[in-house]
This record gives sequence, C-alpha cells and structure tokens, in this order.
Amino acid sequence: MSLATKLIVPFLAIFLYGVESKATPLRENLLRKYAIDFGLNMPEETWVEHKDTLVLVGKKIFETTLLSSNNDTACASCHLDRFGSADALPTAVGVEGVGFGKARVLNGGDPLPRNALALWGRGGKGFDTLFWDGRVSKRQNGVIHSQFGDFPPSADPLVVAAHLPPLEVGEMVLDSEGSYAWYQKENLETASMFSDSIVNRLRQKTPIISLLAKEIKVSEEEVTYTDIMAAAAHFIAFNYRVKQTKFHRFVFQSGALTDDELEGGLLFYGKGQCAHCHNGPYFSDFSFHVIPFPQFGFGSNGFGVDYGRYNVTQNPQDMYSFRTPPLYNVAKTSPYSHSGSIEDLKVAIEFHSDPLTALEKSGYKIHDKQQYARKLGYWVNSYPLASPLTTQDVINISKFLKTLDYTSELAVEEINPQ
Repeated sequence: MSLATKLIVPFLAIFLYGVESKATPLRENLLRKYAIDFGLNMPEETWVEHKDTLVLVGKKIFETTLLSSNNDTACASCHLDRFGSADALPTAVGVEGVGFGKARVLNGGDPLPRNALALWGRGGKGFDTLFWDGRVSKRQNGVIHSQFGDFPPSADPLVVAAHLPPLEVGEMVLDSEGSYAWYQKENLETASMFSDSIVNRLRQKTPIISLLAKEIKVSEEEVTYTDIMAAAAHFIAFNYRVKQTKFHRFVFQSGALTDDELEGGLLFYGKGQCAHCHNGPYFSDFSFHVIPFPQFGFGSNGFGVDYGRYNVTQNPQDMYSFRTPPLYNVAKTSPYSHSGSIEDLKVAIEFHSDPLTALEKSGYKIHDKQQYARKLGYWVNSYPLASPLTTQDVINISKFLKTLDYTSELAVEEINPQ
C-alpha cells in the first residue's frame, strides 16, 4: 500500500463510518464514484430495440388466461403492477387460483415452491440469467443452457424462459388425472404437443394469432408457440426496462439524496459490502450465493427443502445457492428470498450480515435446524463477512434502496378468467 493510500484511508473512514451524516461534496462524489466503479450506467444503455405494435400484441399474450390449460391463469396473474410486477405472496399460486395476491391462496390455487420474481430489467442487454436457480442462461460463448438441452427454441434467454411457465404442471398446467395426465411425462415430445395445443386455443378463441401473424409477416397457420413467447418476451423487455431512478439522477445529473439515503448508499458500497454481489447496471452479479434465509413452504425438493442451484448443476458446491436478485423496485416486491420467507426489507438486509438472527426467533424443530446449520456452513465459505450492521445502518440502506424505484411503461390489466 502506498503512503498516499495509507494516509487517505483513515481520512475516508471518518466520513464513511463516523456519526456525522451531513452531506458533503466529498461524500457525494465518493458515492458517485463507487456506483460507476461497480458498473452502474445510464438506463438507456441496457435497452434493446422494440417495435411498438409488437409490444401491444405481446401485452395481450401476457394478459390472456388462455395460455393456461384450464383458462384461469395468465402471466399477469402473478406479475401485477400493484405488487411491483410480482404477486405479494411468499410462494406463487398457479392454476385454480382465483383473484390476485392473497386471494389466490384463500381460494385454493395450486401452490408453487418458490417466490414469483419481479420482472424489472428482464430482456435488457446482459440480463442473461433467468429464474432463482439460473435454469435458463446464456453463457459467454453464446450457448443457451436450459431444460431444452441442445435444442433451445431461441438464442434469446428471455424468450426461452418465457416458454416454460405455460408448460409447467401446477403453474399453468392443471395437475389432474383427467385430460392432461398424458402431459405429466414431462419430456420434450409431450411439451411440443402441449405447446401446439396452446397455439390452437389462441387461434380459435382470440384475434392474437391474426395480429401476431401480421406483425411478423407470416400466415396465421405458420405462427408457432415460439413466435407467441417471443412476442410476450418483447413486451416484457420493453415494459419493465430500466428507467431513470432517483439514484441515476444523483449519479449522472447531480441530483440530490437525503442524508439518510446518502449514508445508506455509502454503507451499501462500503461497510455493508452489498455491492460485492449487487453490482452492475441491474444491481446483480448474476452469480449464485448462499444467504441462509428460512425456508417457507415445501420447497423445490419437497418437505421444506430447496437445494437451489444444485438442482440445475448437480454440483455439491452449489447447494442452497440462488441467483443474486436485481434490486430495482425492491421496496415494492415484498416478501423476499427464494421462498418469500421474509416480509420486511430491513429484516432481509439483516440476514445478509447476521443470519443467526433467524435461529434466535425461529422455534425451529430438529430437522429445520439441521437444514439451517448446513446453509450456514455454505454461507460462511462463500460469503465475504461484512462488518455487523447497526439498526440505523439497516434503516439507511433500506432508504437508499428506495431510490431505485421507477414505474413500468404500460399498465398491465388485471383480467378475470375467461
């Protein structure tokens, strides 16, 4: 370490961690530098090209319940404006759910194992890893990794990801012994047959196929399931693209932050080490980490267990790890974690620096304690131990995160089952 560095570090520490929270040009410029150094850029740099008329067709696809086998669930059933493009539930509810939000649980819909992810930034440049476990991703060599193996239906990971919900049993396919029992073989052949039935249903009952055919300049008979999902992805990429936030205006246009927001930002990039994982233009490194959040619900592995990324890679080092969630509009998308086990944003922040808090309040049974102890082992080995955060630190970080709020381009209509 150079002499100059040795002299300046204690000087900066006074500003970063002292009790004085008054904004100064030095502290403001330091936060701006941190943000840029950790990959923040202007929102427009993440945008992909769009066509307004195709966006509107994609919106119709996003809102129609005809994508589901029993015509009761749409993409918009679990991705609603009032819940920050999520559903406000710990874990999502699929087919047979009636209404929106908590009503879907009360009315007996099929529970799913994980929290419904918000859609902010999906489809933008570089947003190439989808779902909590990264089951769809675009690797550096351009190869798409997904359940489709060597035959992905698109080179765009968002389009590939959009293929999956209407084909998932329980999510948008009725889990029954009746008409769709044959589909539960869950292989590519039956998936192809089932996707064809979705196209036919849309062709018979809505003008969507006709509108889409005109947009992509093919005959109605030539429209495929991939064309439909590509249009839905086109809408998602446009509607939820990153837009100007208060923090962008602070960094790039000399906008103002409150003292608490400024302090929270400095903690985010400094003492809290949040930016170790939450970095880049989306506030995510798109990698996989272990934060030992409590498990809610039955989990992807059943009986209250979810092995996370391990289920995709079968690599023991990936046990309990999940993709770093982007942070845009995070204050609107409670509850948090892969299983939605944390309702309060401040508590979610605390778990990153002090996960033992959960055991103190949990009342865990022996099986749950064993699972939690295993998670802690992976967490200790993979997570950079940050300095303990005070209650005020956590409050200030949560206030900083609210500077990442913005609204979508178009309002999504809440449509009752057809």
